[in-house]
Amino acid sequence: MTGNHVSNEEEWMILSVRTDKKDRRLYHLFADSEKPMLSVHEDILIRYRLTKGHTLTEAQIEEIRMEDERYRSYVLAIAYLGARPRTKKQIEQYLQRKLFETENIQYALDRLEREHIVDDEQYAREFAKSRLKNSLKGRRFIQQELQMRGVSKEAAAEATAALDEQVELLSAKKAAEKKSRSLKGEPLDQKRKLMGYLMRRGFSVDIVKEAIKSIDLNGEDNVFEEDDGLLLDN
Repeated sequence: MTGNHVSNEEEWMILSVRTDKKDRRLYHLFADSEKPMLSVHEDILIRYRLTKGHTLTEAQIEEIRMEDERYRSYVLAIAYLGARPRTKKQIEQYLQRKLFETENIQYALDRLEREHIVDDEQYAREFAKSRLKNSLKGRRFIQQELQMRGVSKEAAAEATAALDEQVELLSAKKAAEKKSRSLKGEPLDQKRKLMGYLMRRGFSVDIVKEAIKSIDLNGEDNVFEEDDGLLLDN
């Protein structure tokens, strides 16, 4: 890069500002006709008043470059959130895939939290309600899903504990009814298979017992006796 030496500290004059051909909010600043000395987001361009004829020192260029990357990580996170709600962990992983530096990713995450754009607790509550209603899975499975998405164990537990037990029972009954159509064998064997299926989907023992009572397994009486709980271990 070449420039105009105007003092003991070298400075570079912006000779032209060009919009990126693909990203209309990205601007390239040139001190000569070859390669840009700096490429910045439109908002950074305005904030630092980077117009033709403006001069910058090497230190200023580096400062602006660092600020631009921090800001772009934030803007990209906002766009990523536009598709659907995300957890902090999901955003972090997304920005890592975009090769942002760790400190710039942290800046974006901290700012999103300060502005209440990202809220893992709220995400957990909304996700848990939706999954319970639409996925035919119990709160234990949903809690695991939340933790896999980066929600803390405490927040996941709190969100699932607040779920409506009657809604969960209805989901279990729907899951049991759907599964029972494909079960074969003796009624007792069907009951055992159905119990295992519902348990794997995260429903509690009490919910499982109540759900199976509503299913007709070849005329089998599905009222649970005390010893029936042993079937849940199989």
